[in-house]
Amino acid sequence: MKVLIFDTEKEIGDAAGKIFVDLVKAKSNAVIGFATGMTPVPTYNYMAEEYSKGNVSFRDITTFNLDEYCDLPREHKNSFYMFMMDNLFSRIDVKPENINFLDGNAADPEAESKRYAEAIIKAGGIDIQFLGIGRNGHIGFNEPAGAFTDEAFKVRLTDSTIEANSVYFDDVPMPRYAMTMGIGSIMRAGKIVFVATGKAKAQAVKAMIQGEVTPKCPASILQQHKDVTVFLDRDAASLL
Repeated sequence: MKVLIFDTEKEIGDAAGKIFVDLVKAKSNAVIGFATGMTPVPTYNYMAEEYSKGNVSFRDITTFNLDEYCDLPREHKNSFYMFMMDNLFSRIDVKPENINFLDGNAADPEAESKRYAEAIIKAGGIDIQFLGIGRNGHIGFNEPAGAFTDEAFKVRLTDSTIEANSVYFDDVPMPRYAMTMGIGSIMRAGKIVFVATGKAKAQAVKAMIQGEVTPKCPASILQQHKDVTVFLDRDAASLL
């Protein structure tokens, strides 16, 4: 696990974004796992800027997002589909047919989980996965639990996650469930780019990097991945 510490979120976004851009330049049909939330936005800004400058094309990549809320229309402003469209996909030349999301409104969550796992395999596996971290150590929506998960599944969100995310929901209640890629799927990615910023994430970052590997801190499993680059600001790294 390689840990890099920066002064600003823009510096992190530029450094992390360059990893994605360089990968796509080297492998135009790369398979990329994306994450949502405010943390990835500077990285996505860098990627979009490099595309607008003509320095890279994303037309042949395939994307898989980590998660999606249940019981929320796909076109709702707070769906992760709309987040990715607003912050990245509408700003680059990725083909719509190459964009993959879990269906949070699927009638059969188990069948949807199987479909997603098979789609990742058919695409050749994820080359590089973007990750952030929740205050309770979750990655994707893999909440603290008694065992590590494998493939995608439907999860009930913890109270702390609901509290942290509910600030974005001013017109409808915050969803209580989500579909998420499992820990096993995340760990099978060839490379992981992990970003955390702010003092609110410092304890989770410390547990991830220096704590016991335990499903009570799902992100701690990243200690066992062969290729993880961690990007932190000084606040997120303050307890290391």
